[in-house]
Amino acid sequence: MLLDPAPRYQGHRSYSYLEPHSDYRVFALAKEVGRVPEHDLGLTDAQRARVTRLLTEHTAISLHEHPVILPEDVRELRAYNRTARQRTGYEGLARSGLTAVFDNFMAGASCVTSENGWKWNDLIYALGMRMSDLYKQDHVFLATSLADIHAAKRDGRLALVAGLECSSPIENELDRIDILYGFGVRQLGIAYSQANMLGGGLSEKHDGGLTHFGRRAVDRMNKLGIAIDISHSGDQTCLDVIEASRVPVFITHAGARAVWDTSRMKPDEVIRACAERGGVIGIEAAPHTTLSEAHKHHSIESVMDHFTYCVDLVGIDHVTFGPDTMFGDHVGVHNTYAGNYAHDAGNRPEHPRVEYVSGLENPGEAFGNIVGWLVKHDYSDDEIAKVIGGNTIRVLEQVW
Repeated sequence: MLLDPAPRYQGHRSYSYLEPHSDYRVFALAKEVGRVPEHDLGLTDAQRARVTRLLTEHTAISLHEHPVILPEDVRELRAYNRTARQRTGYEGLARSGLTAVFDNFMAGASCVTSENGWKWNDLIYALGMRMSDLYKQDHVFLATSLADIHAAKRDGRLALVAGLECSSPIENELDRIDILYGFGVRQLGIAYSQANMLGGGLSEKHDGGLTHFGRRAVDRMNKLGIAIDISHSGDQTCLDVIEASRVPVFITHAGARAVWDTSRMKPDEVIRACAERGGVIGIEAAPHTTLSEAHKHHSIESVMDHFTYCVDLVGIDHVTFGPDTMFGDHVGVHNTYAGNYAHDAGNRPEHPRVEYVSGLENPGEAFGNIVGWLVKHDYSDDEIAKVIGGNTIRVLEQVW
């Protein structure tokens, strides 16, 4: 469901204060609004009004997104990313209904100095460029505390929480965690599919668990107040991190392996352990991830099969949403960077391929449709408030 634009948004476009072609390379970009047909949930006028009211009254937080605009021609993606000037989708975010978004900077794809990504310099380039543009407008702002998120709700702004899916760029330098904190980063993943100095990734055949250095890194993140993400970590590493952390951890974007049997999904043991320590799982919606036997053609219906399963497994207080979307051809991103990401290196059940995930194609439409689905399926206002933001706030009160 497409929402009206936030009144605070004044039409800013990334790097519009610079001279195109002279100060930066110009690319034809994907549409932020209307790139694909609007998903029809079949809501009544009363239900649509309730969706708008709920997003107006309650704090909505996406636990994992990449709200950047991709090139219209995905073949230009590597050249675009090498400039480090990924464009933030301000127009789309202004239609999202979100109070806050966890923006995971694409350090695996921001291949400025290396085609392989996950390099420290590439991360700093990507972080610095995006932030320099963020400071030139007044709607979206860098949030480093819960007070900032509450202020965003009060002032009609959108709080952007800087995160990183993987700690590989810190290498074996513990103090780089402090440096990232100083740059405003408030969420870090342990490993992204492939193993690193901290622990095992989900694509590794053998997961040795959290390393000695990884335990020191977890301790440092706890001391600083950085939220820990285990979405792409191997199963044993996930369990070790949950045990080692003194505060709850996030699975910011994943689903249930019992619903769709791939290594990208989390087994019941990990989801339960996360919840038992107070943590939350955000349900993923990147193309060809959170499928289900009931809905093998990936859409919002497949994604919500994972949501309902996790709610039944650990309770509604431990589930939220981290759709993991972007503005543009997400399938094209996966195809371009398959070697960098090593997604589902083992098992891949047969399923139809889609061009996009209908209903959860981009950060601008995701939460309107999520709330619309919940309204259509008769969830209460209190239940919806929890899963769109309240559960995340509860964890952040302990972590930050």
